[in-house]
Amino acid sequence: QLQLVESGGGLVQPGGSLRLSCAASGHTLDNYAIGWFRQVPGKEREGVSCLTRHDITYYPDLAKGRFTVSRDKVKHTVDLQMNNLKPEDTGVYYCASREPTGVSYVCWEPDEYDYWGQGTQVTVSS
Repeated sequence: QLQLVESGGGLVQPGGSLRLSCAASGHTLDNYAIGWFRQVPGKEREGVSCLTRHDITYYPDLAKGRFTVSRDKVKHTVDLQMNNLKPEDTGVYYCASREPTGVSYVCWEPDEYDYWGQGTQVTVSS
C-alpha cells in the first residue's frame, strides 16, 4: 500500500505561485499514475491535473495554462507547479494514486484512485 504525503502548500497572494509535491513513504512514485485534486468545504473534490504511468498529462480547463504536473525521478516525487494563482484556487490539495490495472480510466474522477494523501492547504489571498 502507498502512503502519500503532500507538501508545499501555504498562503500566497493572487498572481503568485506555489509548487506542491507528492511523495510516497517508503516507495517511489516513478511508475504510478498520480492525480491532483482539490476540495473546499461544501463542494465536491475536483481534479486539477493527472499524470499517467507513461507521463501523459491531462488538465481541466480551470488549470490549463497555469498548472503543470511533472515527475521528478531524482526526488521520486510528482510535483504540481501552480502559477498565476487566483482566490478561487483556495482549497485543500490532495494527491492520489492507483494500482495499475491495464484498463482505461477517467483520470480526474476521484473514485478511480486507491490511495490518497492527507492534503495540504493552499490559500490565495491578499
